[in-house]
Amino acid sequence: MQLPEAQVAVLRAADAQENRPITEIAGETAFKPETVTGAAFALEEEGLVTVTEEATETLEHTEEGRAYVENGLPEVRLYEAARAAGGETDGEGAAMGEVIGAAGLDGGAVDIALANFARKGYGEIDGGEVRPDPDADPEDDPEAAALAALAADEEPPEGPVERLVDRGLVARDEGTRRLVGLTQAGVTELMAGVEATERVGRLTPELLTSGEWRDVEFAEYNVAAEADDVRAGRKHPLRRMADRVKNVFVGMGFEEMQGPTADADFWIHDCLFMPQDHPARTHWDRFALEQPETIDDIPPALVERVRTAHREGVGPDGEGYRSPWDEGFARKLALRGHTTSLTARHLAGEALGDLEPPQRWFSVEKAYRNDELDATHLLEFYQIEGWVMAEELSVRDLMGTFTEFYRQFGITDLEFKPTYNPYTEPSFELFGRHPETDELIEIGNSGLFRPEMLEPLGVDCDVMAWGLALERLHMLATGAEDIRDVHGTLVDLEYLRTEEVTY
Repeated sequence: MQLPEAQVAVLRAADAQENRPITEIAGETAFKPETVTGAAFALEEEGLVTVTEEATETLEHTEEGRAYVENGLPEVRLYEAARAAGGETDGEGAAMGEVIGAAGLDGGAVDIALANFARKGYGEIDGGEVRPDPDADPEDDPEAAALAALAADEEPPEGPVERLVDRGLVARDEGTRRLVGLTQAGVTELMAGVEATERVGRLTPELLTSGEWRDVEFAEYNVAAEADDVRAGRKHPLRRMADRVKNVFVGMGFEEMQGPTADADFWIHDCLFMPQDHPARTHWDRFALEQPETIDDIPPALVERVRTAHREGVGPDGEGYRSPWDEGFARKLALRGHTTSLTARHLAGEALGDLEPPQRWFSVEKAYRNDELDATHLLEFYQIEGWVMAEELSVRDLMGTFTEFYRQFGITDLEFKPTYNPYTEPSFELFGRHPETDELIEIGNSGLFRPEMLEPLGVDCDVMAWGLALERLHMLATGAEDIRDVHGTLVDLEYLRTEEVTY
């Protein structure tokens, strides 16, 4: 019987008594594992070998786990330091700070030690004192023993391993491996004699020009055989959605804005007629910068006009906020909490010079807020900023713009709710219905800019503007129910690899 060289090598390496791993056969035959796999499947089709799969599990220390193998678990170190600080007298306590320092613990290791100290019954922590239990035996700690067993390439007990995996000290890698076994037909062919024949796997220019292609034997390909999963690079779903948004806005006659991610509070908030004591401007909600802390390149005349609007208002009926306004605070740098700072820069003429109506501008850029993480909120997100400058604009123009924009994404069930913004009047929030949960979710905020914002910036006509959430647009368009699956530290990599592009 004549077979390709790789198949002959696999057939001879296979065993009728036991199934052998493909990796083992590859090492023995000097063929690559993928070559051995292909040869094994071809032999299986001929009934000469069997190819089976079995689940595998590998346990490895994480970086934190390796550190604990060398230095000991934090709770064990805390116990030993407490016993040493309190002497060997039963029931005596020692100051927590002293014990933590003696144990060499700092940062997150302190919380880990305190939590597991109590969980394992090593003693009590009360009134700032650590009281170790003299009857406890940290040397018999099952988690420490399991860590040591893994380090010595020994089989650890299952119970403690589960706890180590939960603590992030051990990583479990589950997979499959293929095994090859020799069938009776394979034994018969080997006994009858098997010869290697050269087969050509692909047609080359040399074979064509020399004419040798007429005489060679080409290998057959099994298109149904399993192949390695090749994970090619692809564009992130949010980036694809952002590209679609840009195409839609450009098609509607808009131009794209750009500007700094870190900017002065003046551009982020003061130009938007937001009072300096507004909750959104506290250190709880904003991410301030230390280097540099402030900037100086803000036109003095513009600063004075904005200050006057805040203190005294605009127009004969304006009152302003009649509250303190600190120029130093206005010059402080922070990560922008919304991209409306780009709008303020453009309207003031700082970005591209004075703009004459009509104007249409948009941006799709990141913003940063100290929000509580949930299915619709992240610390960083993409905001779809947009504005139109023209004469005699109304809410109907704004609603019509939204209707046309979202229609491009197949979203037609929109609802509008009046709201309050310091910088727009009238104002309303925009809601869309989720295709899977049927719930209304907020997808944006909008309105017509107030005179208190426009007049200091030198704008004497109407401007309607909005800030929409790209992640929530993605949810409505694709049916995703949690933006953390797409963006953030809990991102679902499998979803990113397999999500289909929809238009």
